[in-house]
Amino acid sequence: MSDNQNFSPVERIKKASDGLRGTLKESLHDEVTGAIREDDQSLIKFHGMYQQDDRDRREERSAKKLEWLYSYMIRLRLPGGVMTPEQWVGLHHIAGDHSTGVIKVTTRQTIQLHGIVKSHVKPTIQAFNTIHLDSIAACGDVNRNVVCSAHPFRSAIHEQVFAYADKISQLALPKTKAYYEIWLDEQPLTDKKQEEDPLYQDRYLPRKFKIGIAIPPDNDVDVFANDVGLIAIIENTKLKGFNIAAGGGLSTTHGNPNTYARLATVLGFCDSEEKTLKAVYEIITIQRDFGNRSDRKLARLKYTIDKMGVEAFKQELEKRCGFALEPERPYTFTQRADHYGWHQNHLGNWFYTVFVENGRILDDEKTTLKTALLEVAKTGKANFRFSCNQNVILGDINPGDKETVEAVLKQYGIIEHTDDAGAVRRSAVACVAFNTCPLALAEAQRYLPTLISKMEPVLEKYGLQQEEIAVRMTGCPNGCGRPYVAEIGFVGTAYGHYNLHLGGDREGTRLNKKYKENLDESSILIELDNLFSLYSSKRLAGETFGDFVIRQQLVTI
Repeated sequence: MSDNQNFSPVERIKKASDGLRGTLKESLHDEVTGAIREDDQSLIKFHGMYQQDDRDRREERSAKKLEWLYSYMIRLRLPGGVMTPEQWVGLHHIAGDHSTGVIKVTTRQTIQLHGIVKSHVKPTIQAFNTIHLDSIAACGDVNRNVVCSAHPFRSAIHEQVFAYADKISQLALPKTKAYYEIWLDEQPLTDKKQEEDPLYQDRYLPRKFKIGIAIPPDNDVDVFANDVGLIAIIENTKLKGFNIAAGGGLSTTHGNPNTYARLATVLGFCDSEEKTLKAVYEIITIQRDFGNRSDRKLARLKYTIDKMGVEAFKQELEKRCGFALEPERPYTFTQRADHYGWHQNHLGNWFYTVFVENGRILDDEKTTLKTALLEVAKTGKANFRFSCNQNVILGDINPGDKETVEAVLKQYGIIEHTDDAGAVRRSAVACVAFNTCPLALAEAQRYLPTLISKMEPVLEKYGLQQEEIAVRMTGCPNGCGRPYVAEIGFVGTAYGHYNLHLGGDREGTRLNKKYKENLDESSILIELDNLFSLYSSKRLAGETFGDFVIRQQLVTI
């Protein structure tokens, strides 16, 4: 068991929270400030929210001796990332009534809204409830949104595998009813025993916990970047079970060599649903019992596994499960980019993947994407699926309805918008960063499109404009944009400056390495010009940029 005695302040807050209730009700009723009480800022994460402020206006408001402009981000729990058209219509209006209006598709296959002022938080949650959506455990030291390979056309048994996302989400939900009492005004339980939580107890987990399910040959979920990764093993169109991987995580801290990115280690194979769910559950309990509760920077499962050792961890897992894992089964990943445009699955239903730059759904001078998606939803003829690459898949469209959906997409220029996006732009990912993330050191989603526009002429100069080089950017070293598994990764160090990482592979099975530090835009473009020139002249036939970087020993893995 964990031998940490000097518990972090957050551990004290969790244990004293009365099942994540804290003083949230009192904080919400305090009209003097747009913020909530300090301890409640930790607890509100478990309800799917973060307190944030408009960092673009901090200096202005401080100069006027005004409180920072506080607001809240709310993230939905959406296992596997699917909504009905009716839910999308509801989300569209909730975003307009309560948030900035921008609908954000996250890198974990769900939706979050920003800029919700304190008086609108409860009405927003209640509005979500009317369309059968919630934000329970979308943040905080619990299992987060469970992700699954997004596109059904790639596998005849996609829905069978996809169902595991919801099963695991339900398995790992906190048992407290605090969410329902605080936000939905349900009556408190008179018998607290009804919400005793054998999984989380009153400690919850030492840090956040992420689970991903991949369906080969696609690794669109970056399965090895998760605390637990399930790799579906399919033979002759039948699901045989899952390879179980554990210990992935990308967050680091600048200047702290004890922190590092790590890919999950495959522990073995489970041949049934019962064994798979049991293994996932017990991995969580091991992290609960052995994870670091003193230093939150060293509290993810990857550090627990490395401290215990992989074999000792596996032995503990098998002891708790009551069965031995079978040897890992073979599988092959060939890509992780999304499948844009129209595709048809084995049942004859159609799917259209829309390019959504960095997941931001809005109407602007480039495209009326938000309006277009609303009009598609109003037809009732397409479900909405979200990818971990931050795009929207309009799916489950009957053959007879394809023409109707396509007409809407053409009317609003969405097909042209998707087709015209360059190869690098379509494969790029960025986290939110400024202006709302309190951890951001640099821009990401607001800046990456501009940087790509400056990269594209360089790519064209060397005949590389059709290369789907995986480019990822994050505003701080926590890695929400998954830059450490990119062929080219940018990690913010200060405003306008980034570390340049190179050498990840196209399939998401190799970490990259830091190549140059603290570059500004002009330095980035000079480095990329040199790199693309070298790649163009010396690459082998079919060689990806990441593989070329490793072969040329530009970085050493």
